Amino acid sequence: MIPHKIGVFDSGAGGISVLKSLIHSRNFKQIVYYGDTARVPYGVRSAETIVQYSLEALEFFKSFNLDLLVVACNTVSAYGLKAMQEVAPYPIVGVIEPGVLALKNKIPNKDSKILILGTKATIQSKLYSKLLAKEGYHNTFGLATSLFVPIVEEGIFSGEILNATIKHYFALYPHTPEAIILGCTHFPLIADSISQCYNNQPLLIHSGEAIMEYLQNSYTLKTFDDFPEVTFYASDCVEKLEQIAKLWLTK
Repeated sequence: MIPHKIGVFDSGAGGISVLKSLIHSRNFKQIVYYGDTARVPYGVRSAETIVQYSLEALEFFKSFNLDLLVVACNTVSAYGLKAMQEVAPYPIVGVIEPGVLALKNKIPNKDSKILILGTKATIQSKLYSKLLAKEGYHNTFGLATSLFVPIVEEGIFSGEILNATIKHYFALYPHTPEAIILGCTHFPLIADSISQCYNNQPLLIHSGEAIMEYLQNSYTLKTFDDFPEVTFYASDCVEKLEQIAKLWLTK
């Protein structure tokens, strides 16, 4: 099966960083993006609520006849992906496994220090650490950096507020990692500031790049001459989501 029409699901606008990679690949003809903006953020919800919201998102996509769905949310990938895969009539791919595989391909030294950033729920799931441990990486540290999400949502991608927040969180990890997994799709938008905190030394694992690498290795994809047609939907204020997309897709 060659996927031409795909969906992208996120708890809000963060998945636009993944959408950007999907668009620029030119491997798809149509992309339907749905953000559950009325109930964002998911990262502070219980596991049961995250699963419930994830299954409700599948109901939204029911009428679109998708070939494949990308869950562009680390929190949903950690808690809701399996439940979604069990009932969906098409393949569903999350962002965590591709992120782990991308790190494995780029960091061969299993003793490397790996810092995992994410929302509280994603870090508490320990899924990144568990999957990395299966690959032989045990020098990992998960750091919940939930304040990065509202900072990015406010359009703050650099400056004093962001730098103070980074300094506050990174004081809890007094090492220079070989790699940082940006375990929330908001975080690529502040990747430069995160990297600069460590003098640009760590390799950054970006969910959008990782999932495109995964899809290209896992599926037969066609390359189209034009960029895909993208349609945005949201559970609240779709106009705001479209405005954010216009800004973030050009960053």
